[in-house]
Amino acid sequence: MTTFDTTVQRYLDVWNTTDPAERLSRITEVFTPDVRYVDPLAAVEGHEALNQLIGAAQGQFPGMVFTPGGPSDAHHDQARFTWQLGPAGGEALVIGFDVAELGSDGRIRTVLGFLDRVPS
Repeated sequence: MTTFDTTVQRYLDVWNTTDPAERLSRITEVFTPDVRYVDPLAAVEGHEALNQLIGAAQGQFPGMVFTPGGPSDAHHDQARFTWQLGPAGGEALVIGFDVAELGSDGRIRTVLGFLDRVPS
């Protein structure tokens, strides 16, 4: 497992943390304070906004979990990776592709997300 694979797993762990206070604590460990997250449905900046966004996504897909869709592909301070969202051990309902850029401290500072498959 590469360093980026570990970072991606920590990223997905944040998305799977349902307690808002615990999730915010994890967000501060994984993301820079000025983190910028953009996907087709949202654009937020900062820890609090990201925490709220993740909580809203969990409300939209209750009981679903994020899992890696394969290994990350990385160079320099950026990585691209796929993820899946679905019931634990079940078929993915949503599949996405993200590009993450790390800050100088090794935390994620930017995420650019794309949705490859969404429920109709």
